[in-house]
Amino acid sequence: MTEQRLIYTQKIPAGRDEVWDFFTNPENLVRITPEEMHMRILNKGDVGALYPGMTISYKLYPFFDFPVRWSTEIKSVDRPHEFSDEQKSGPYEFWRHRHLFRELPDGVEMTDIIEYKIPFGFFGEMLDQLLIHNRLDYVFTYRRKKIDEIFGFAQRAAS
Repeated sequence: MTEQRLIYTQKIPAGRDEVWDFFTNPENLVRITPEEMHMRILNKGDVGALYPGMTISYKLYPFFDFPVRWSTEIKSVDRPHEFSDEQKSGPYEFWRHRHLFRELPDGVEMTDIIEYKIPFGFFGEMLDQLLIHNRLDYVFTYRRKKIDEIFGFAQRAAS
């Protein structure tokens, strides 16, 4: 399968430090993941401030009642501009997620860049087209709404 690349950008009406602190706390990933995925961090005791080499292990149910264990490693941290993680073990042949933060006069522009590759060749291509790509769009659309709620986008935009 060819490598896929997805880009999601969102404006957040908050200061860069507040946004950085939120997104670099792995516990908040659970808060912005669809509830029906029942995501949980398996190594909570080992998880704190992000640093290169840090490993975070998860269990989630991305499709139906099919459990997936997933482990990612923090590859780079450039506070407060960006950090990236890559899959160590999990469902993808390859997964890299870059989180970019750009300060704006009235908040922060956050960009997620996801690069991934599904195993299983042609069958993986079909799975991506029929299911996985749409599921990732759903997850990031859900995250956008949750982030707007958490950072009070509607309330701040009205004032």
